[in-house]
Amino acid sequence: METQDRKSPHTLFWIAGIAVTVFSAVGIAAIMGWIPTSTSSPNETIALTKQPTAPAKPAAARTRTAPAKAPVQVADSTPARWRCAECGVVELVREIETKGEGSGIGAVGGAVVGGVLGHQVGGGSGQKIATVVGAVGGAVAGNEVEKRVKSNKTYDITVRFEDGSSRVINQANAPSWRAGDRVKVINGVIQSNA
Repeated sequence: METQDRKSPHTLFWIAGIAVTVFSAVGIAAIMGWIPTSTSSPNETIALTKQPTAPAKPAAARTRTAPAKAPVQVADSTPARWRCAECGVVELVREIETKGEGSGIGAVGGAVVGGVLGHQVGGGSGQKIATVVGAVGGAVAGNEVEKRVKSNKTYDITVRFEDGSSRVINQANAPSWRAGDRVKVINGVIQSNA
């Protein structure tokens, strides 16, 4: 049998093997966060605001300065405004008057009253003319009175919503809203949003 002479590997191989093992262990420890790294650490906070940078100094003016402080997280001091899709401000309140339609009852009643009053004036043919003029005038006046009696008032309320859109809501009753009032419109009904 032949015996082989076992030689140990070259010293350079030992050094290379140890270096690869150490670098691998350090890399794993850095990835796991067990040791601090130059890029980040698990407890570091991120600044929300940009820090102003100082202008570069000439080489002669450079001196050793204090170490830079870690960025500080700054909370926004302005409260976030909750947006309400139904909320808005009354811009305009307008009264709309619509005349009613005459059914003829007012004209007939006015003609009768006007004819009776016209018949009271004068005598002879002047009395007949006064009766006709009174009847015609009474019919016109009676028709107009009937339209006014049957007229109705509605109210258009213009509301400007928080998203910038506006809407006109029509109400039959006199509203208590004035321009500048904060309101909420739910299912076409205006409610206070004070």
